[in-house]
Amino acid sequence: MSELGDMLIEGLQEAVDHARGKKAGARETIVKVRVPDEIDVAAIRNRLGLSRPKFAARFGFSVKTLTKWETGERHPEGSARAYLTVIDRDHKAVEKALSLT
Repeated sequence: MSELGDMLIEGLQEAVDHARGKKAGARETIVKVRVPDEIDVAAIRNRLGLSRPKFAARFGFSVKTLTKWETGERHPEGSARAYLTVIDRDHKAVEKALSLT
């Protein structure tokens, strides 16, 4: 059999093993996500043309938290920075995922 054929059979066997709950032999690729160390929450909100209350309601933040982030009293933690990055890059996808559109 050709090398390609061998690779296809091996890949299918790994898929079957994975489906059956067997992890041995299966390869897993882990990709590290880059989350910005700092994020300008006010700039994101302003680009969307939303007030603090509207931005908070639309994306699930409290107005108090937004205010603290925007005034520099506090800074978003890792997962919040990741979420804000997604909002900044594709707010429509977030709104769709949250069933807002």
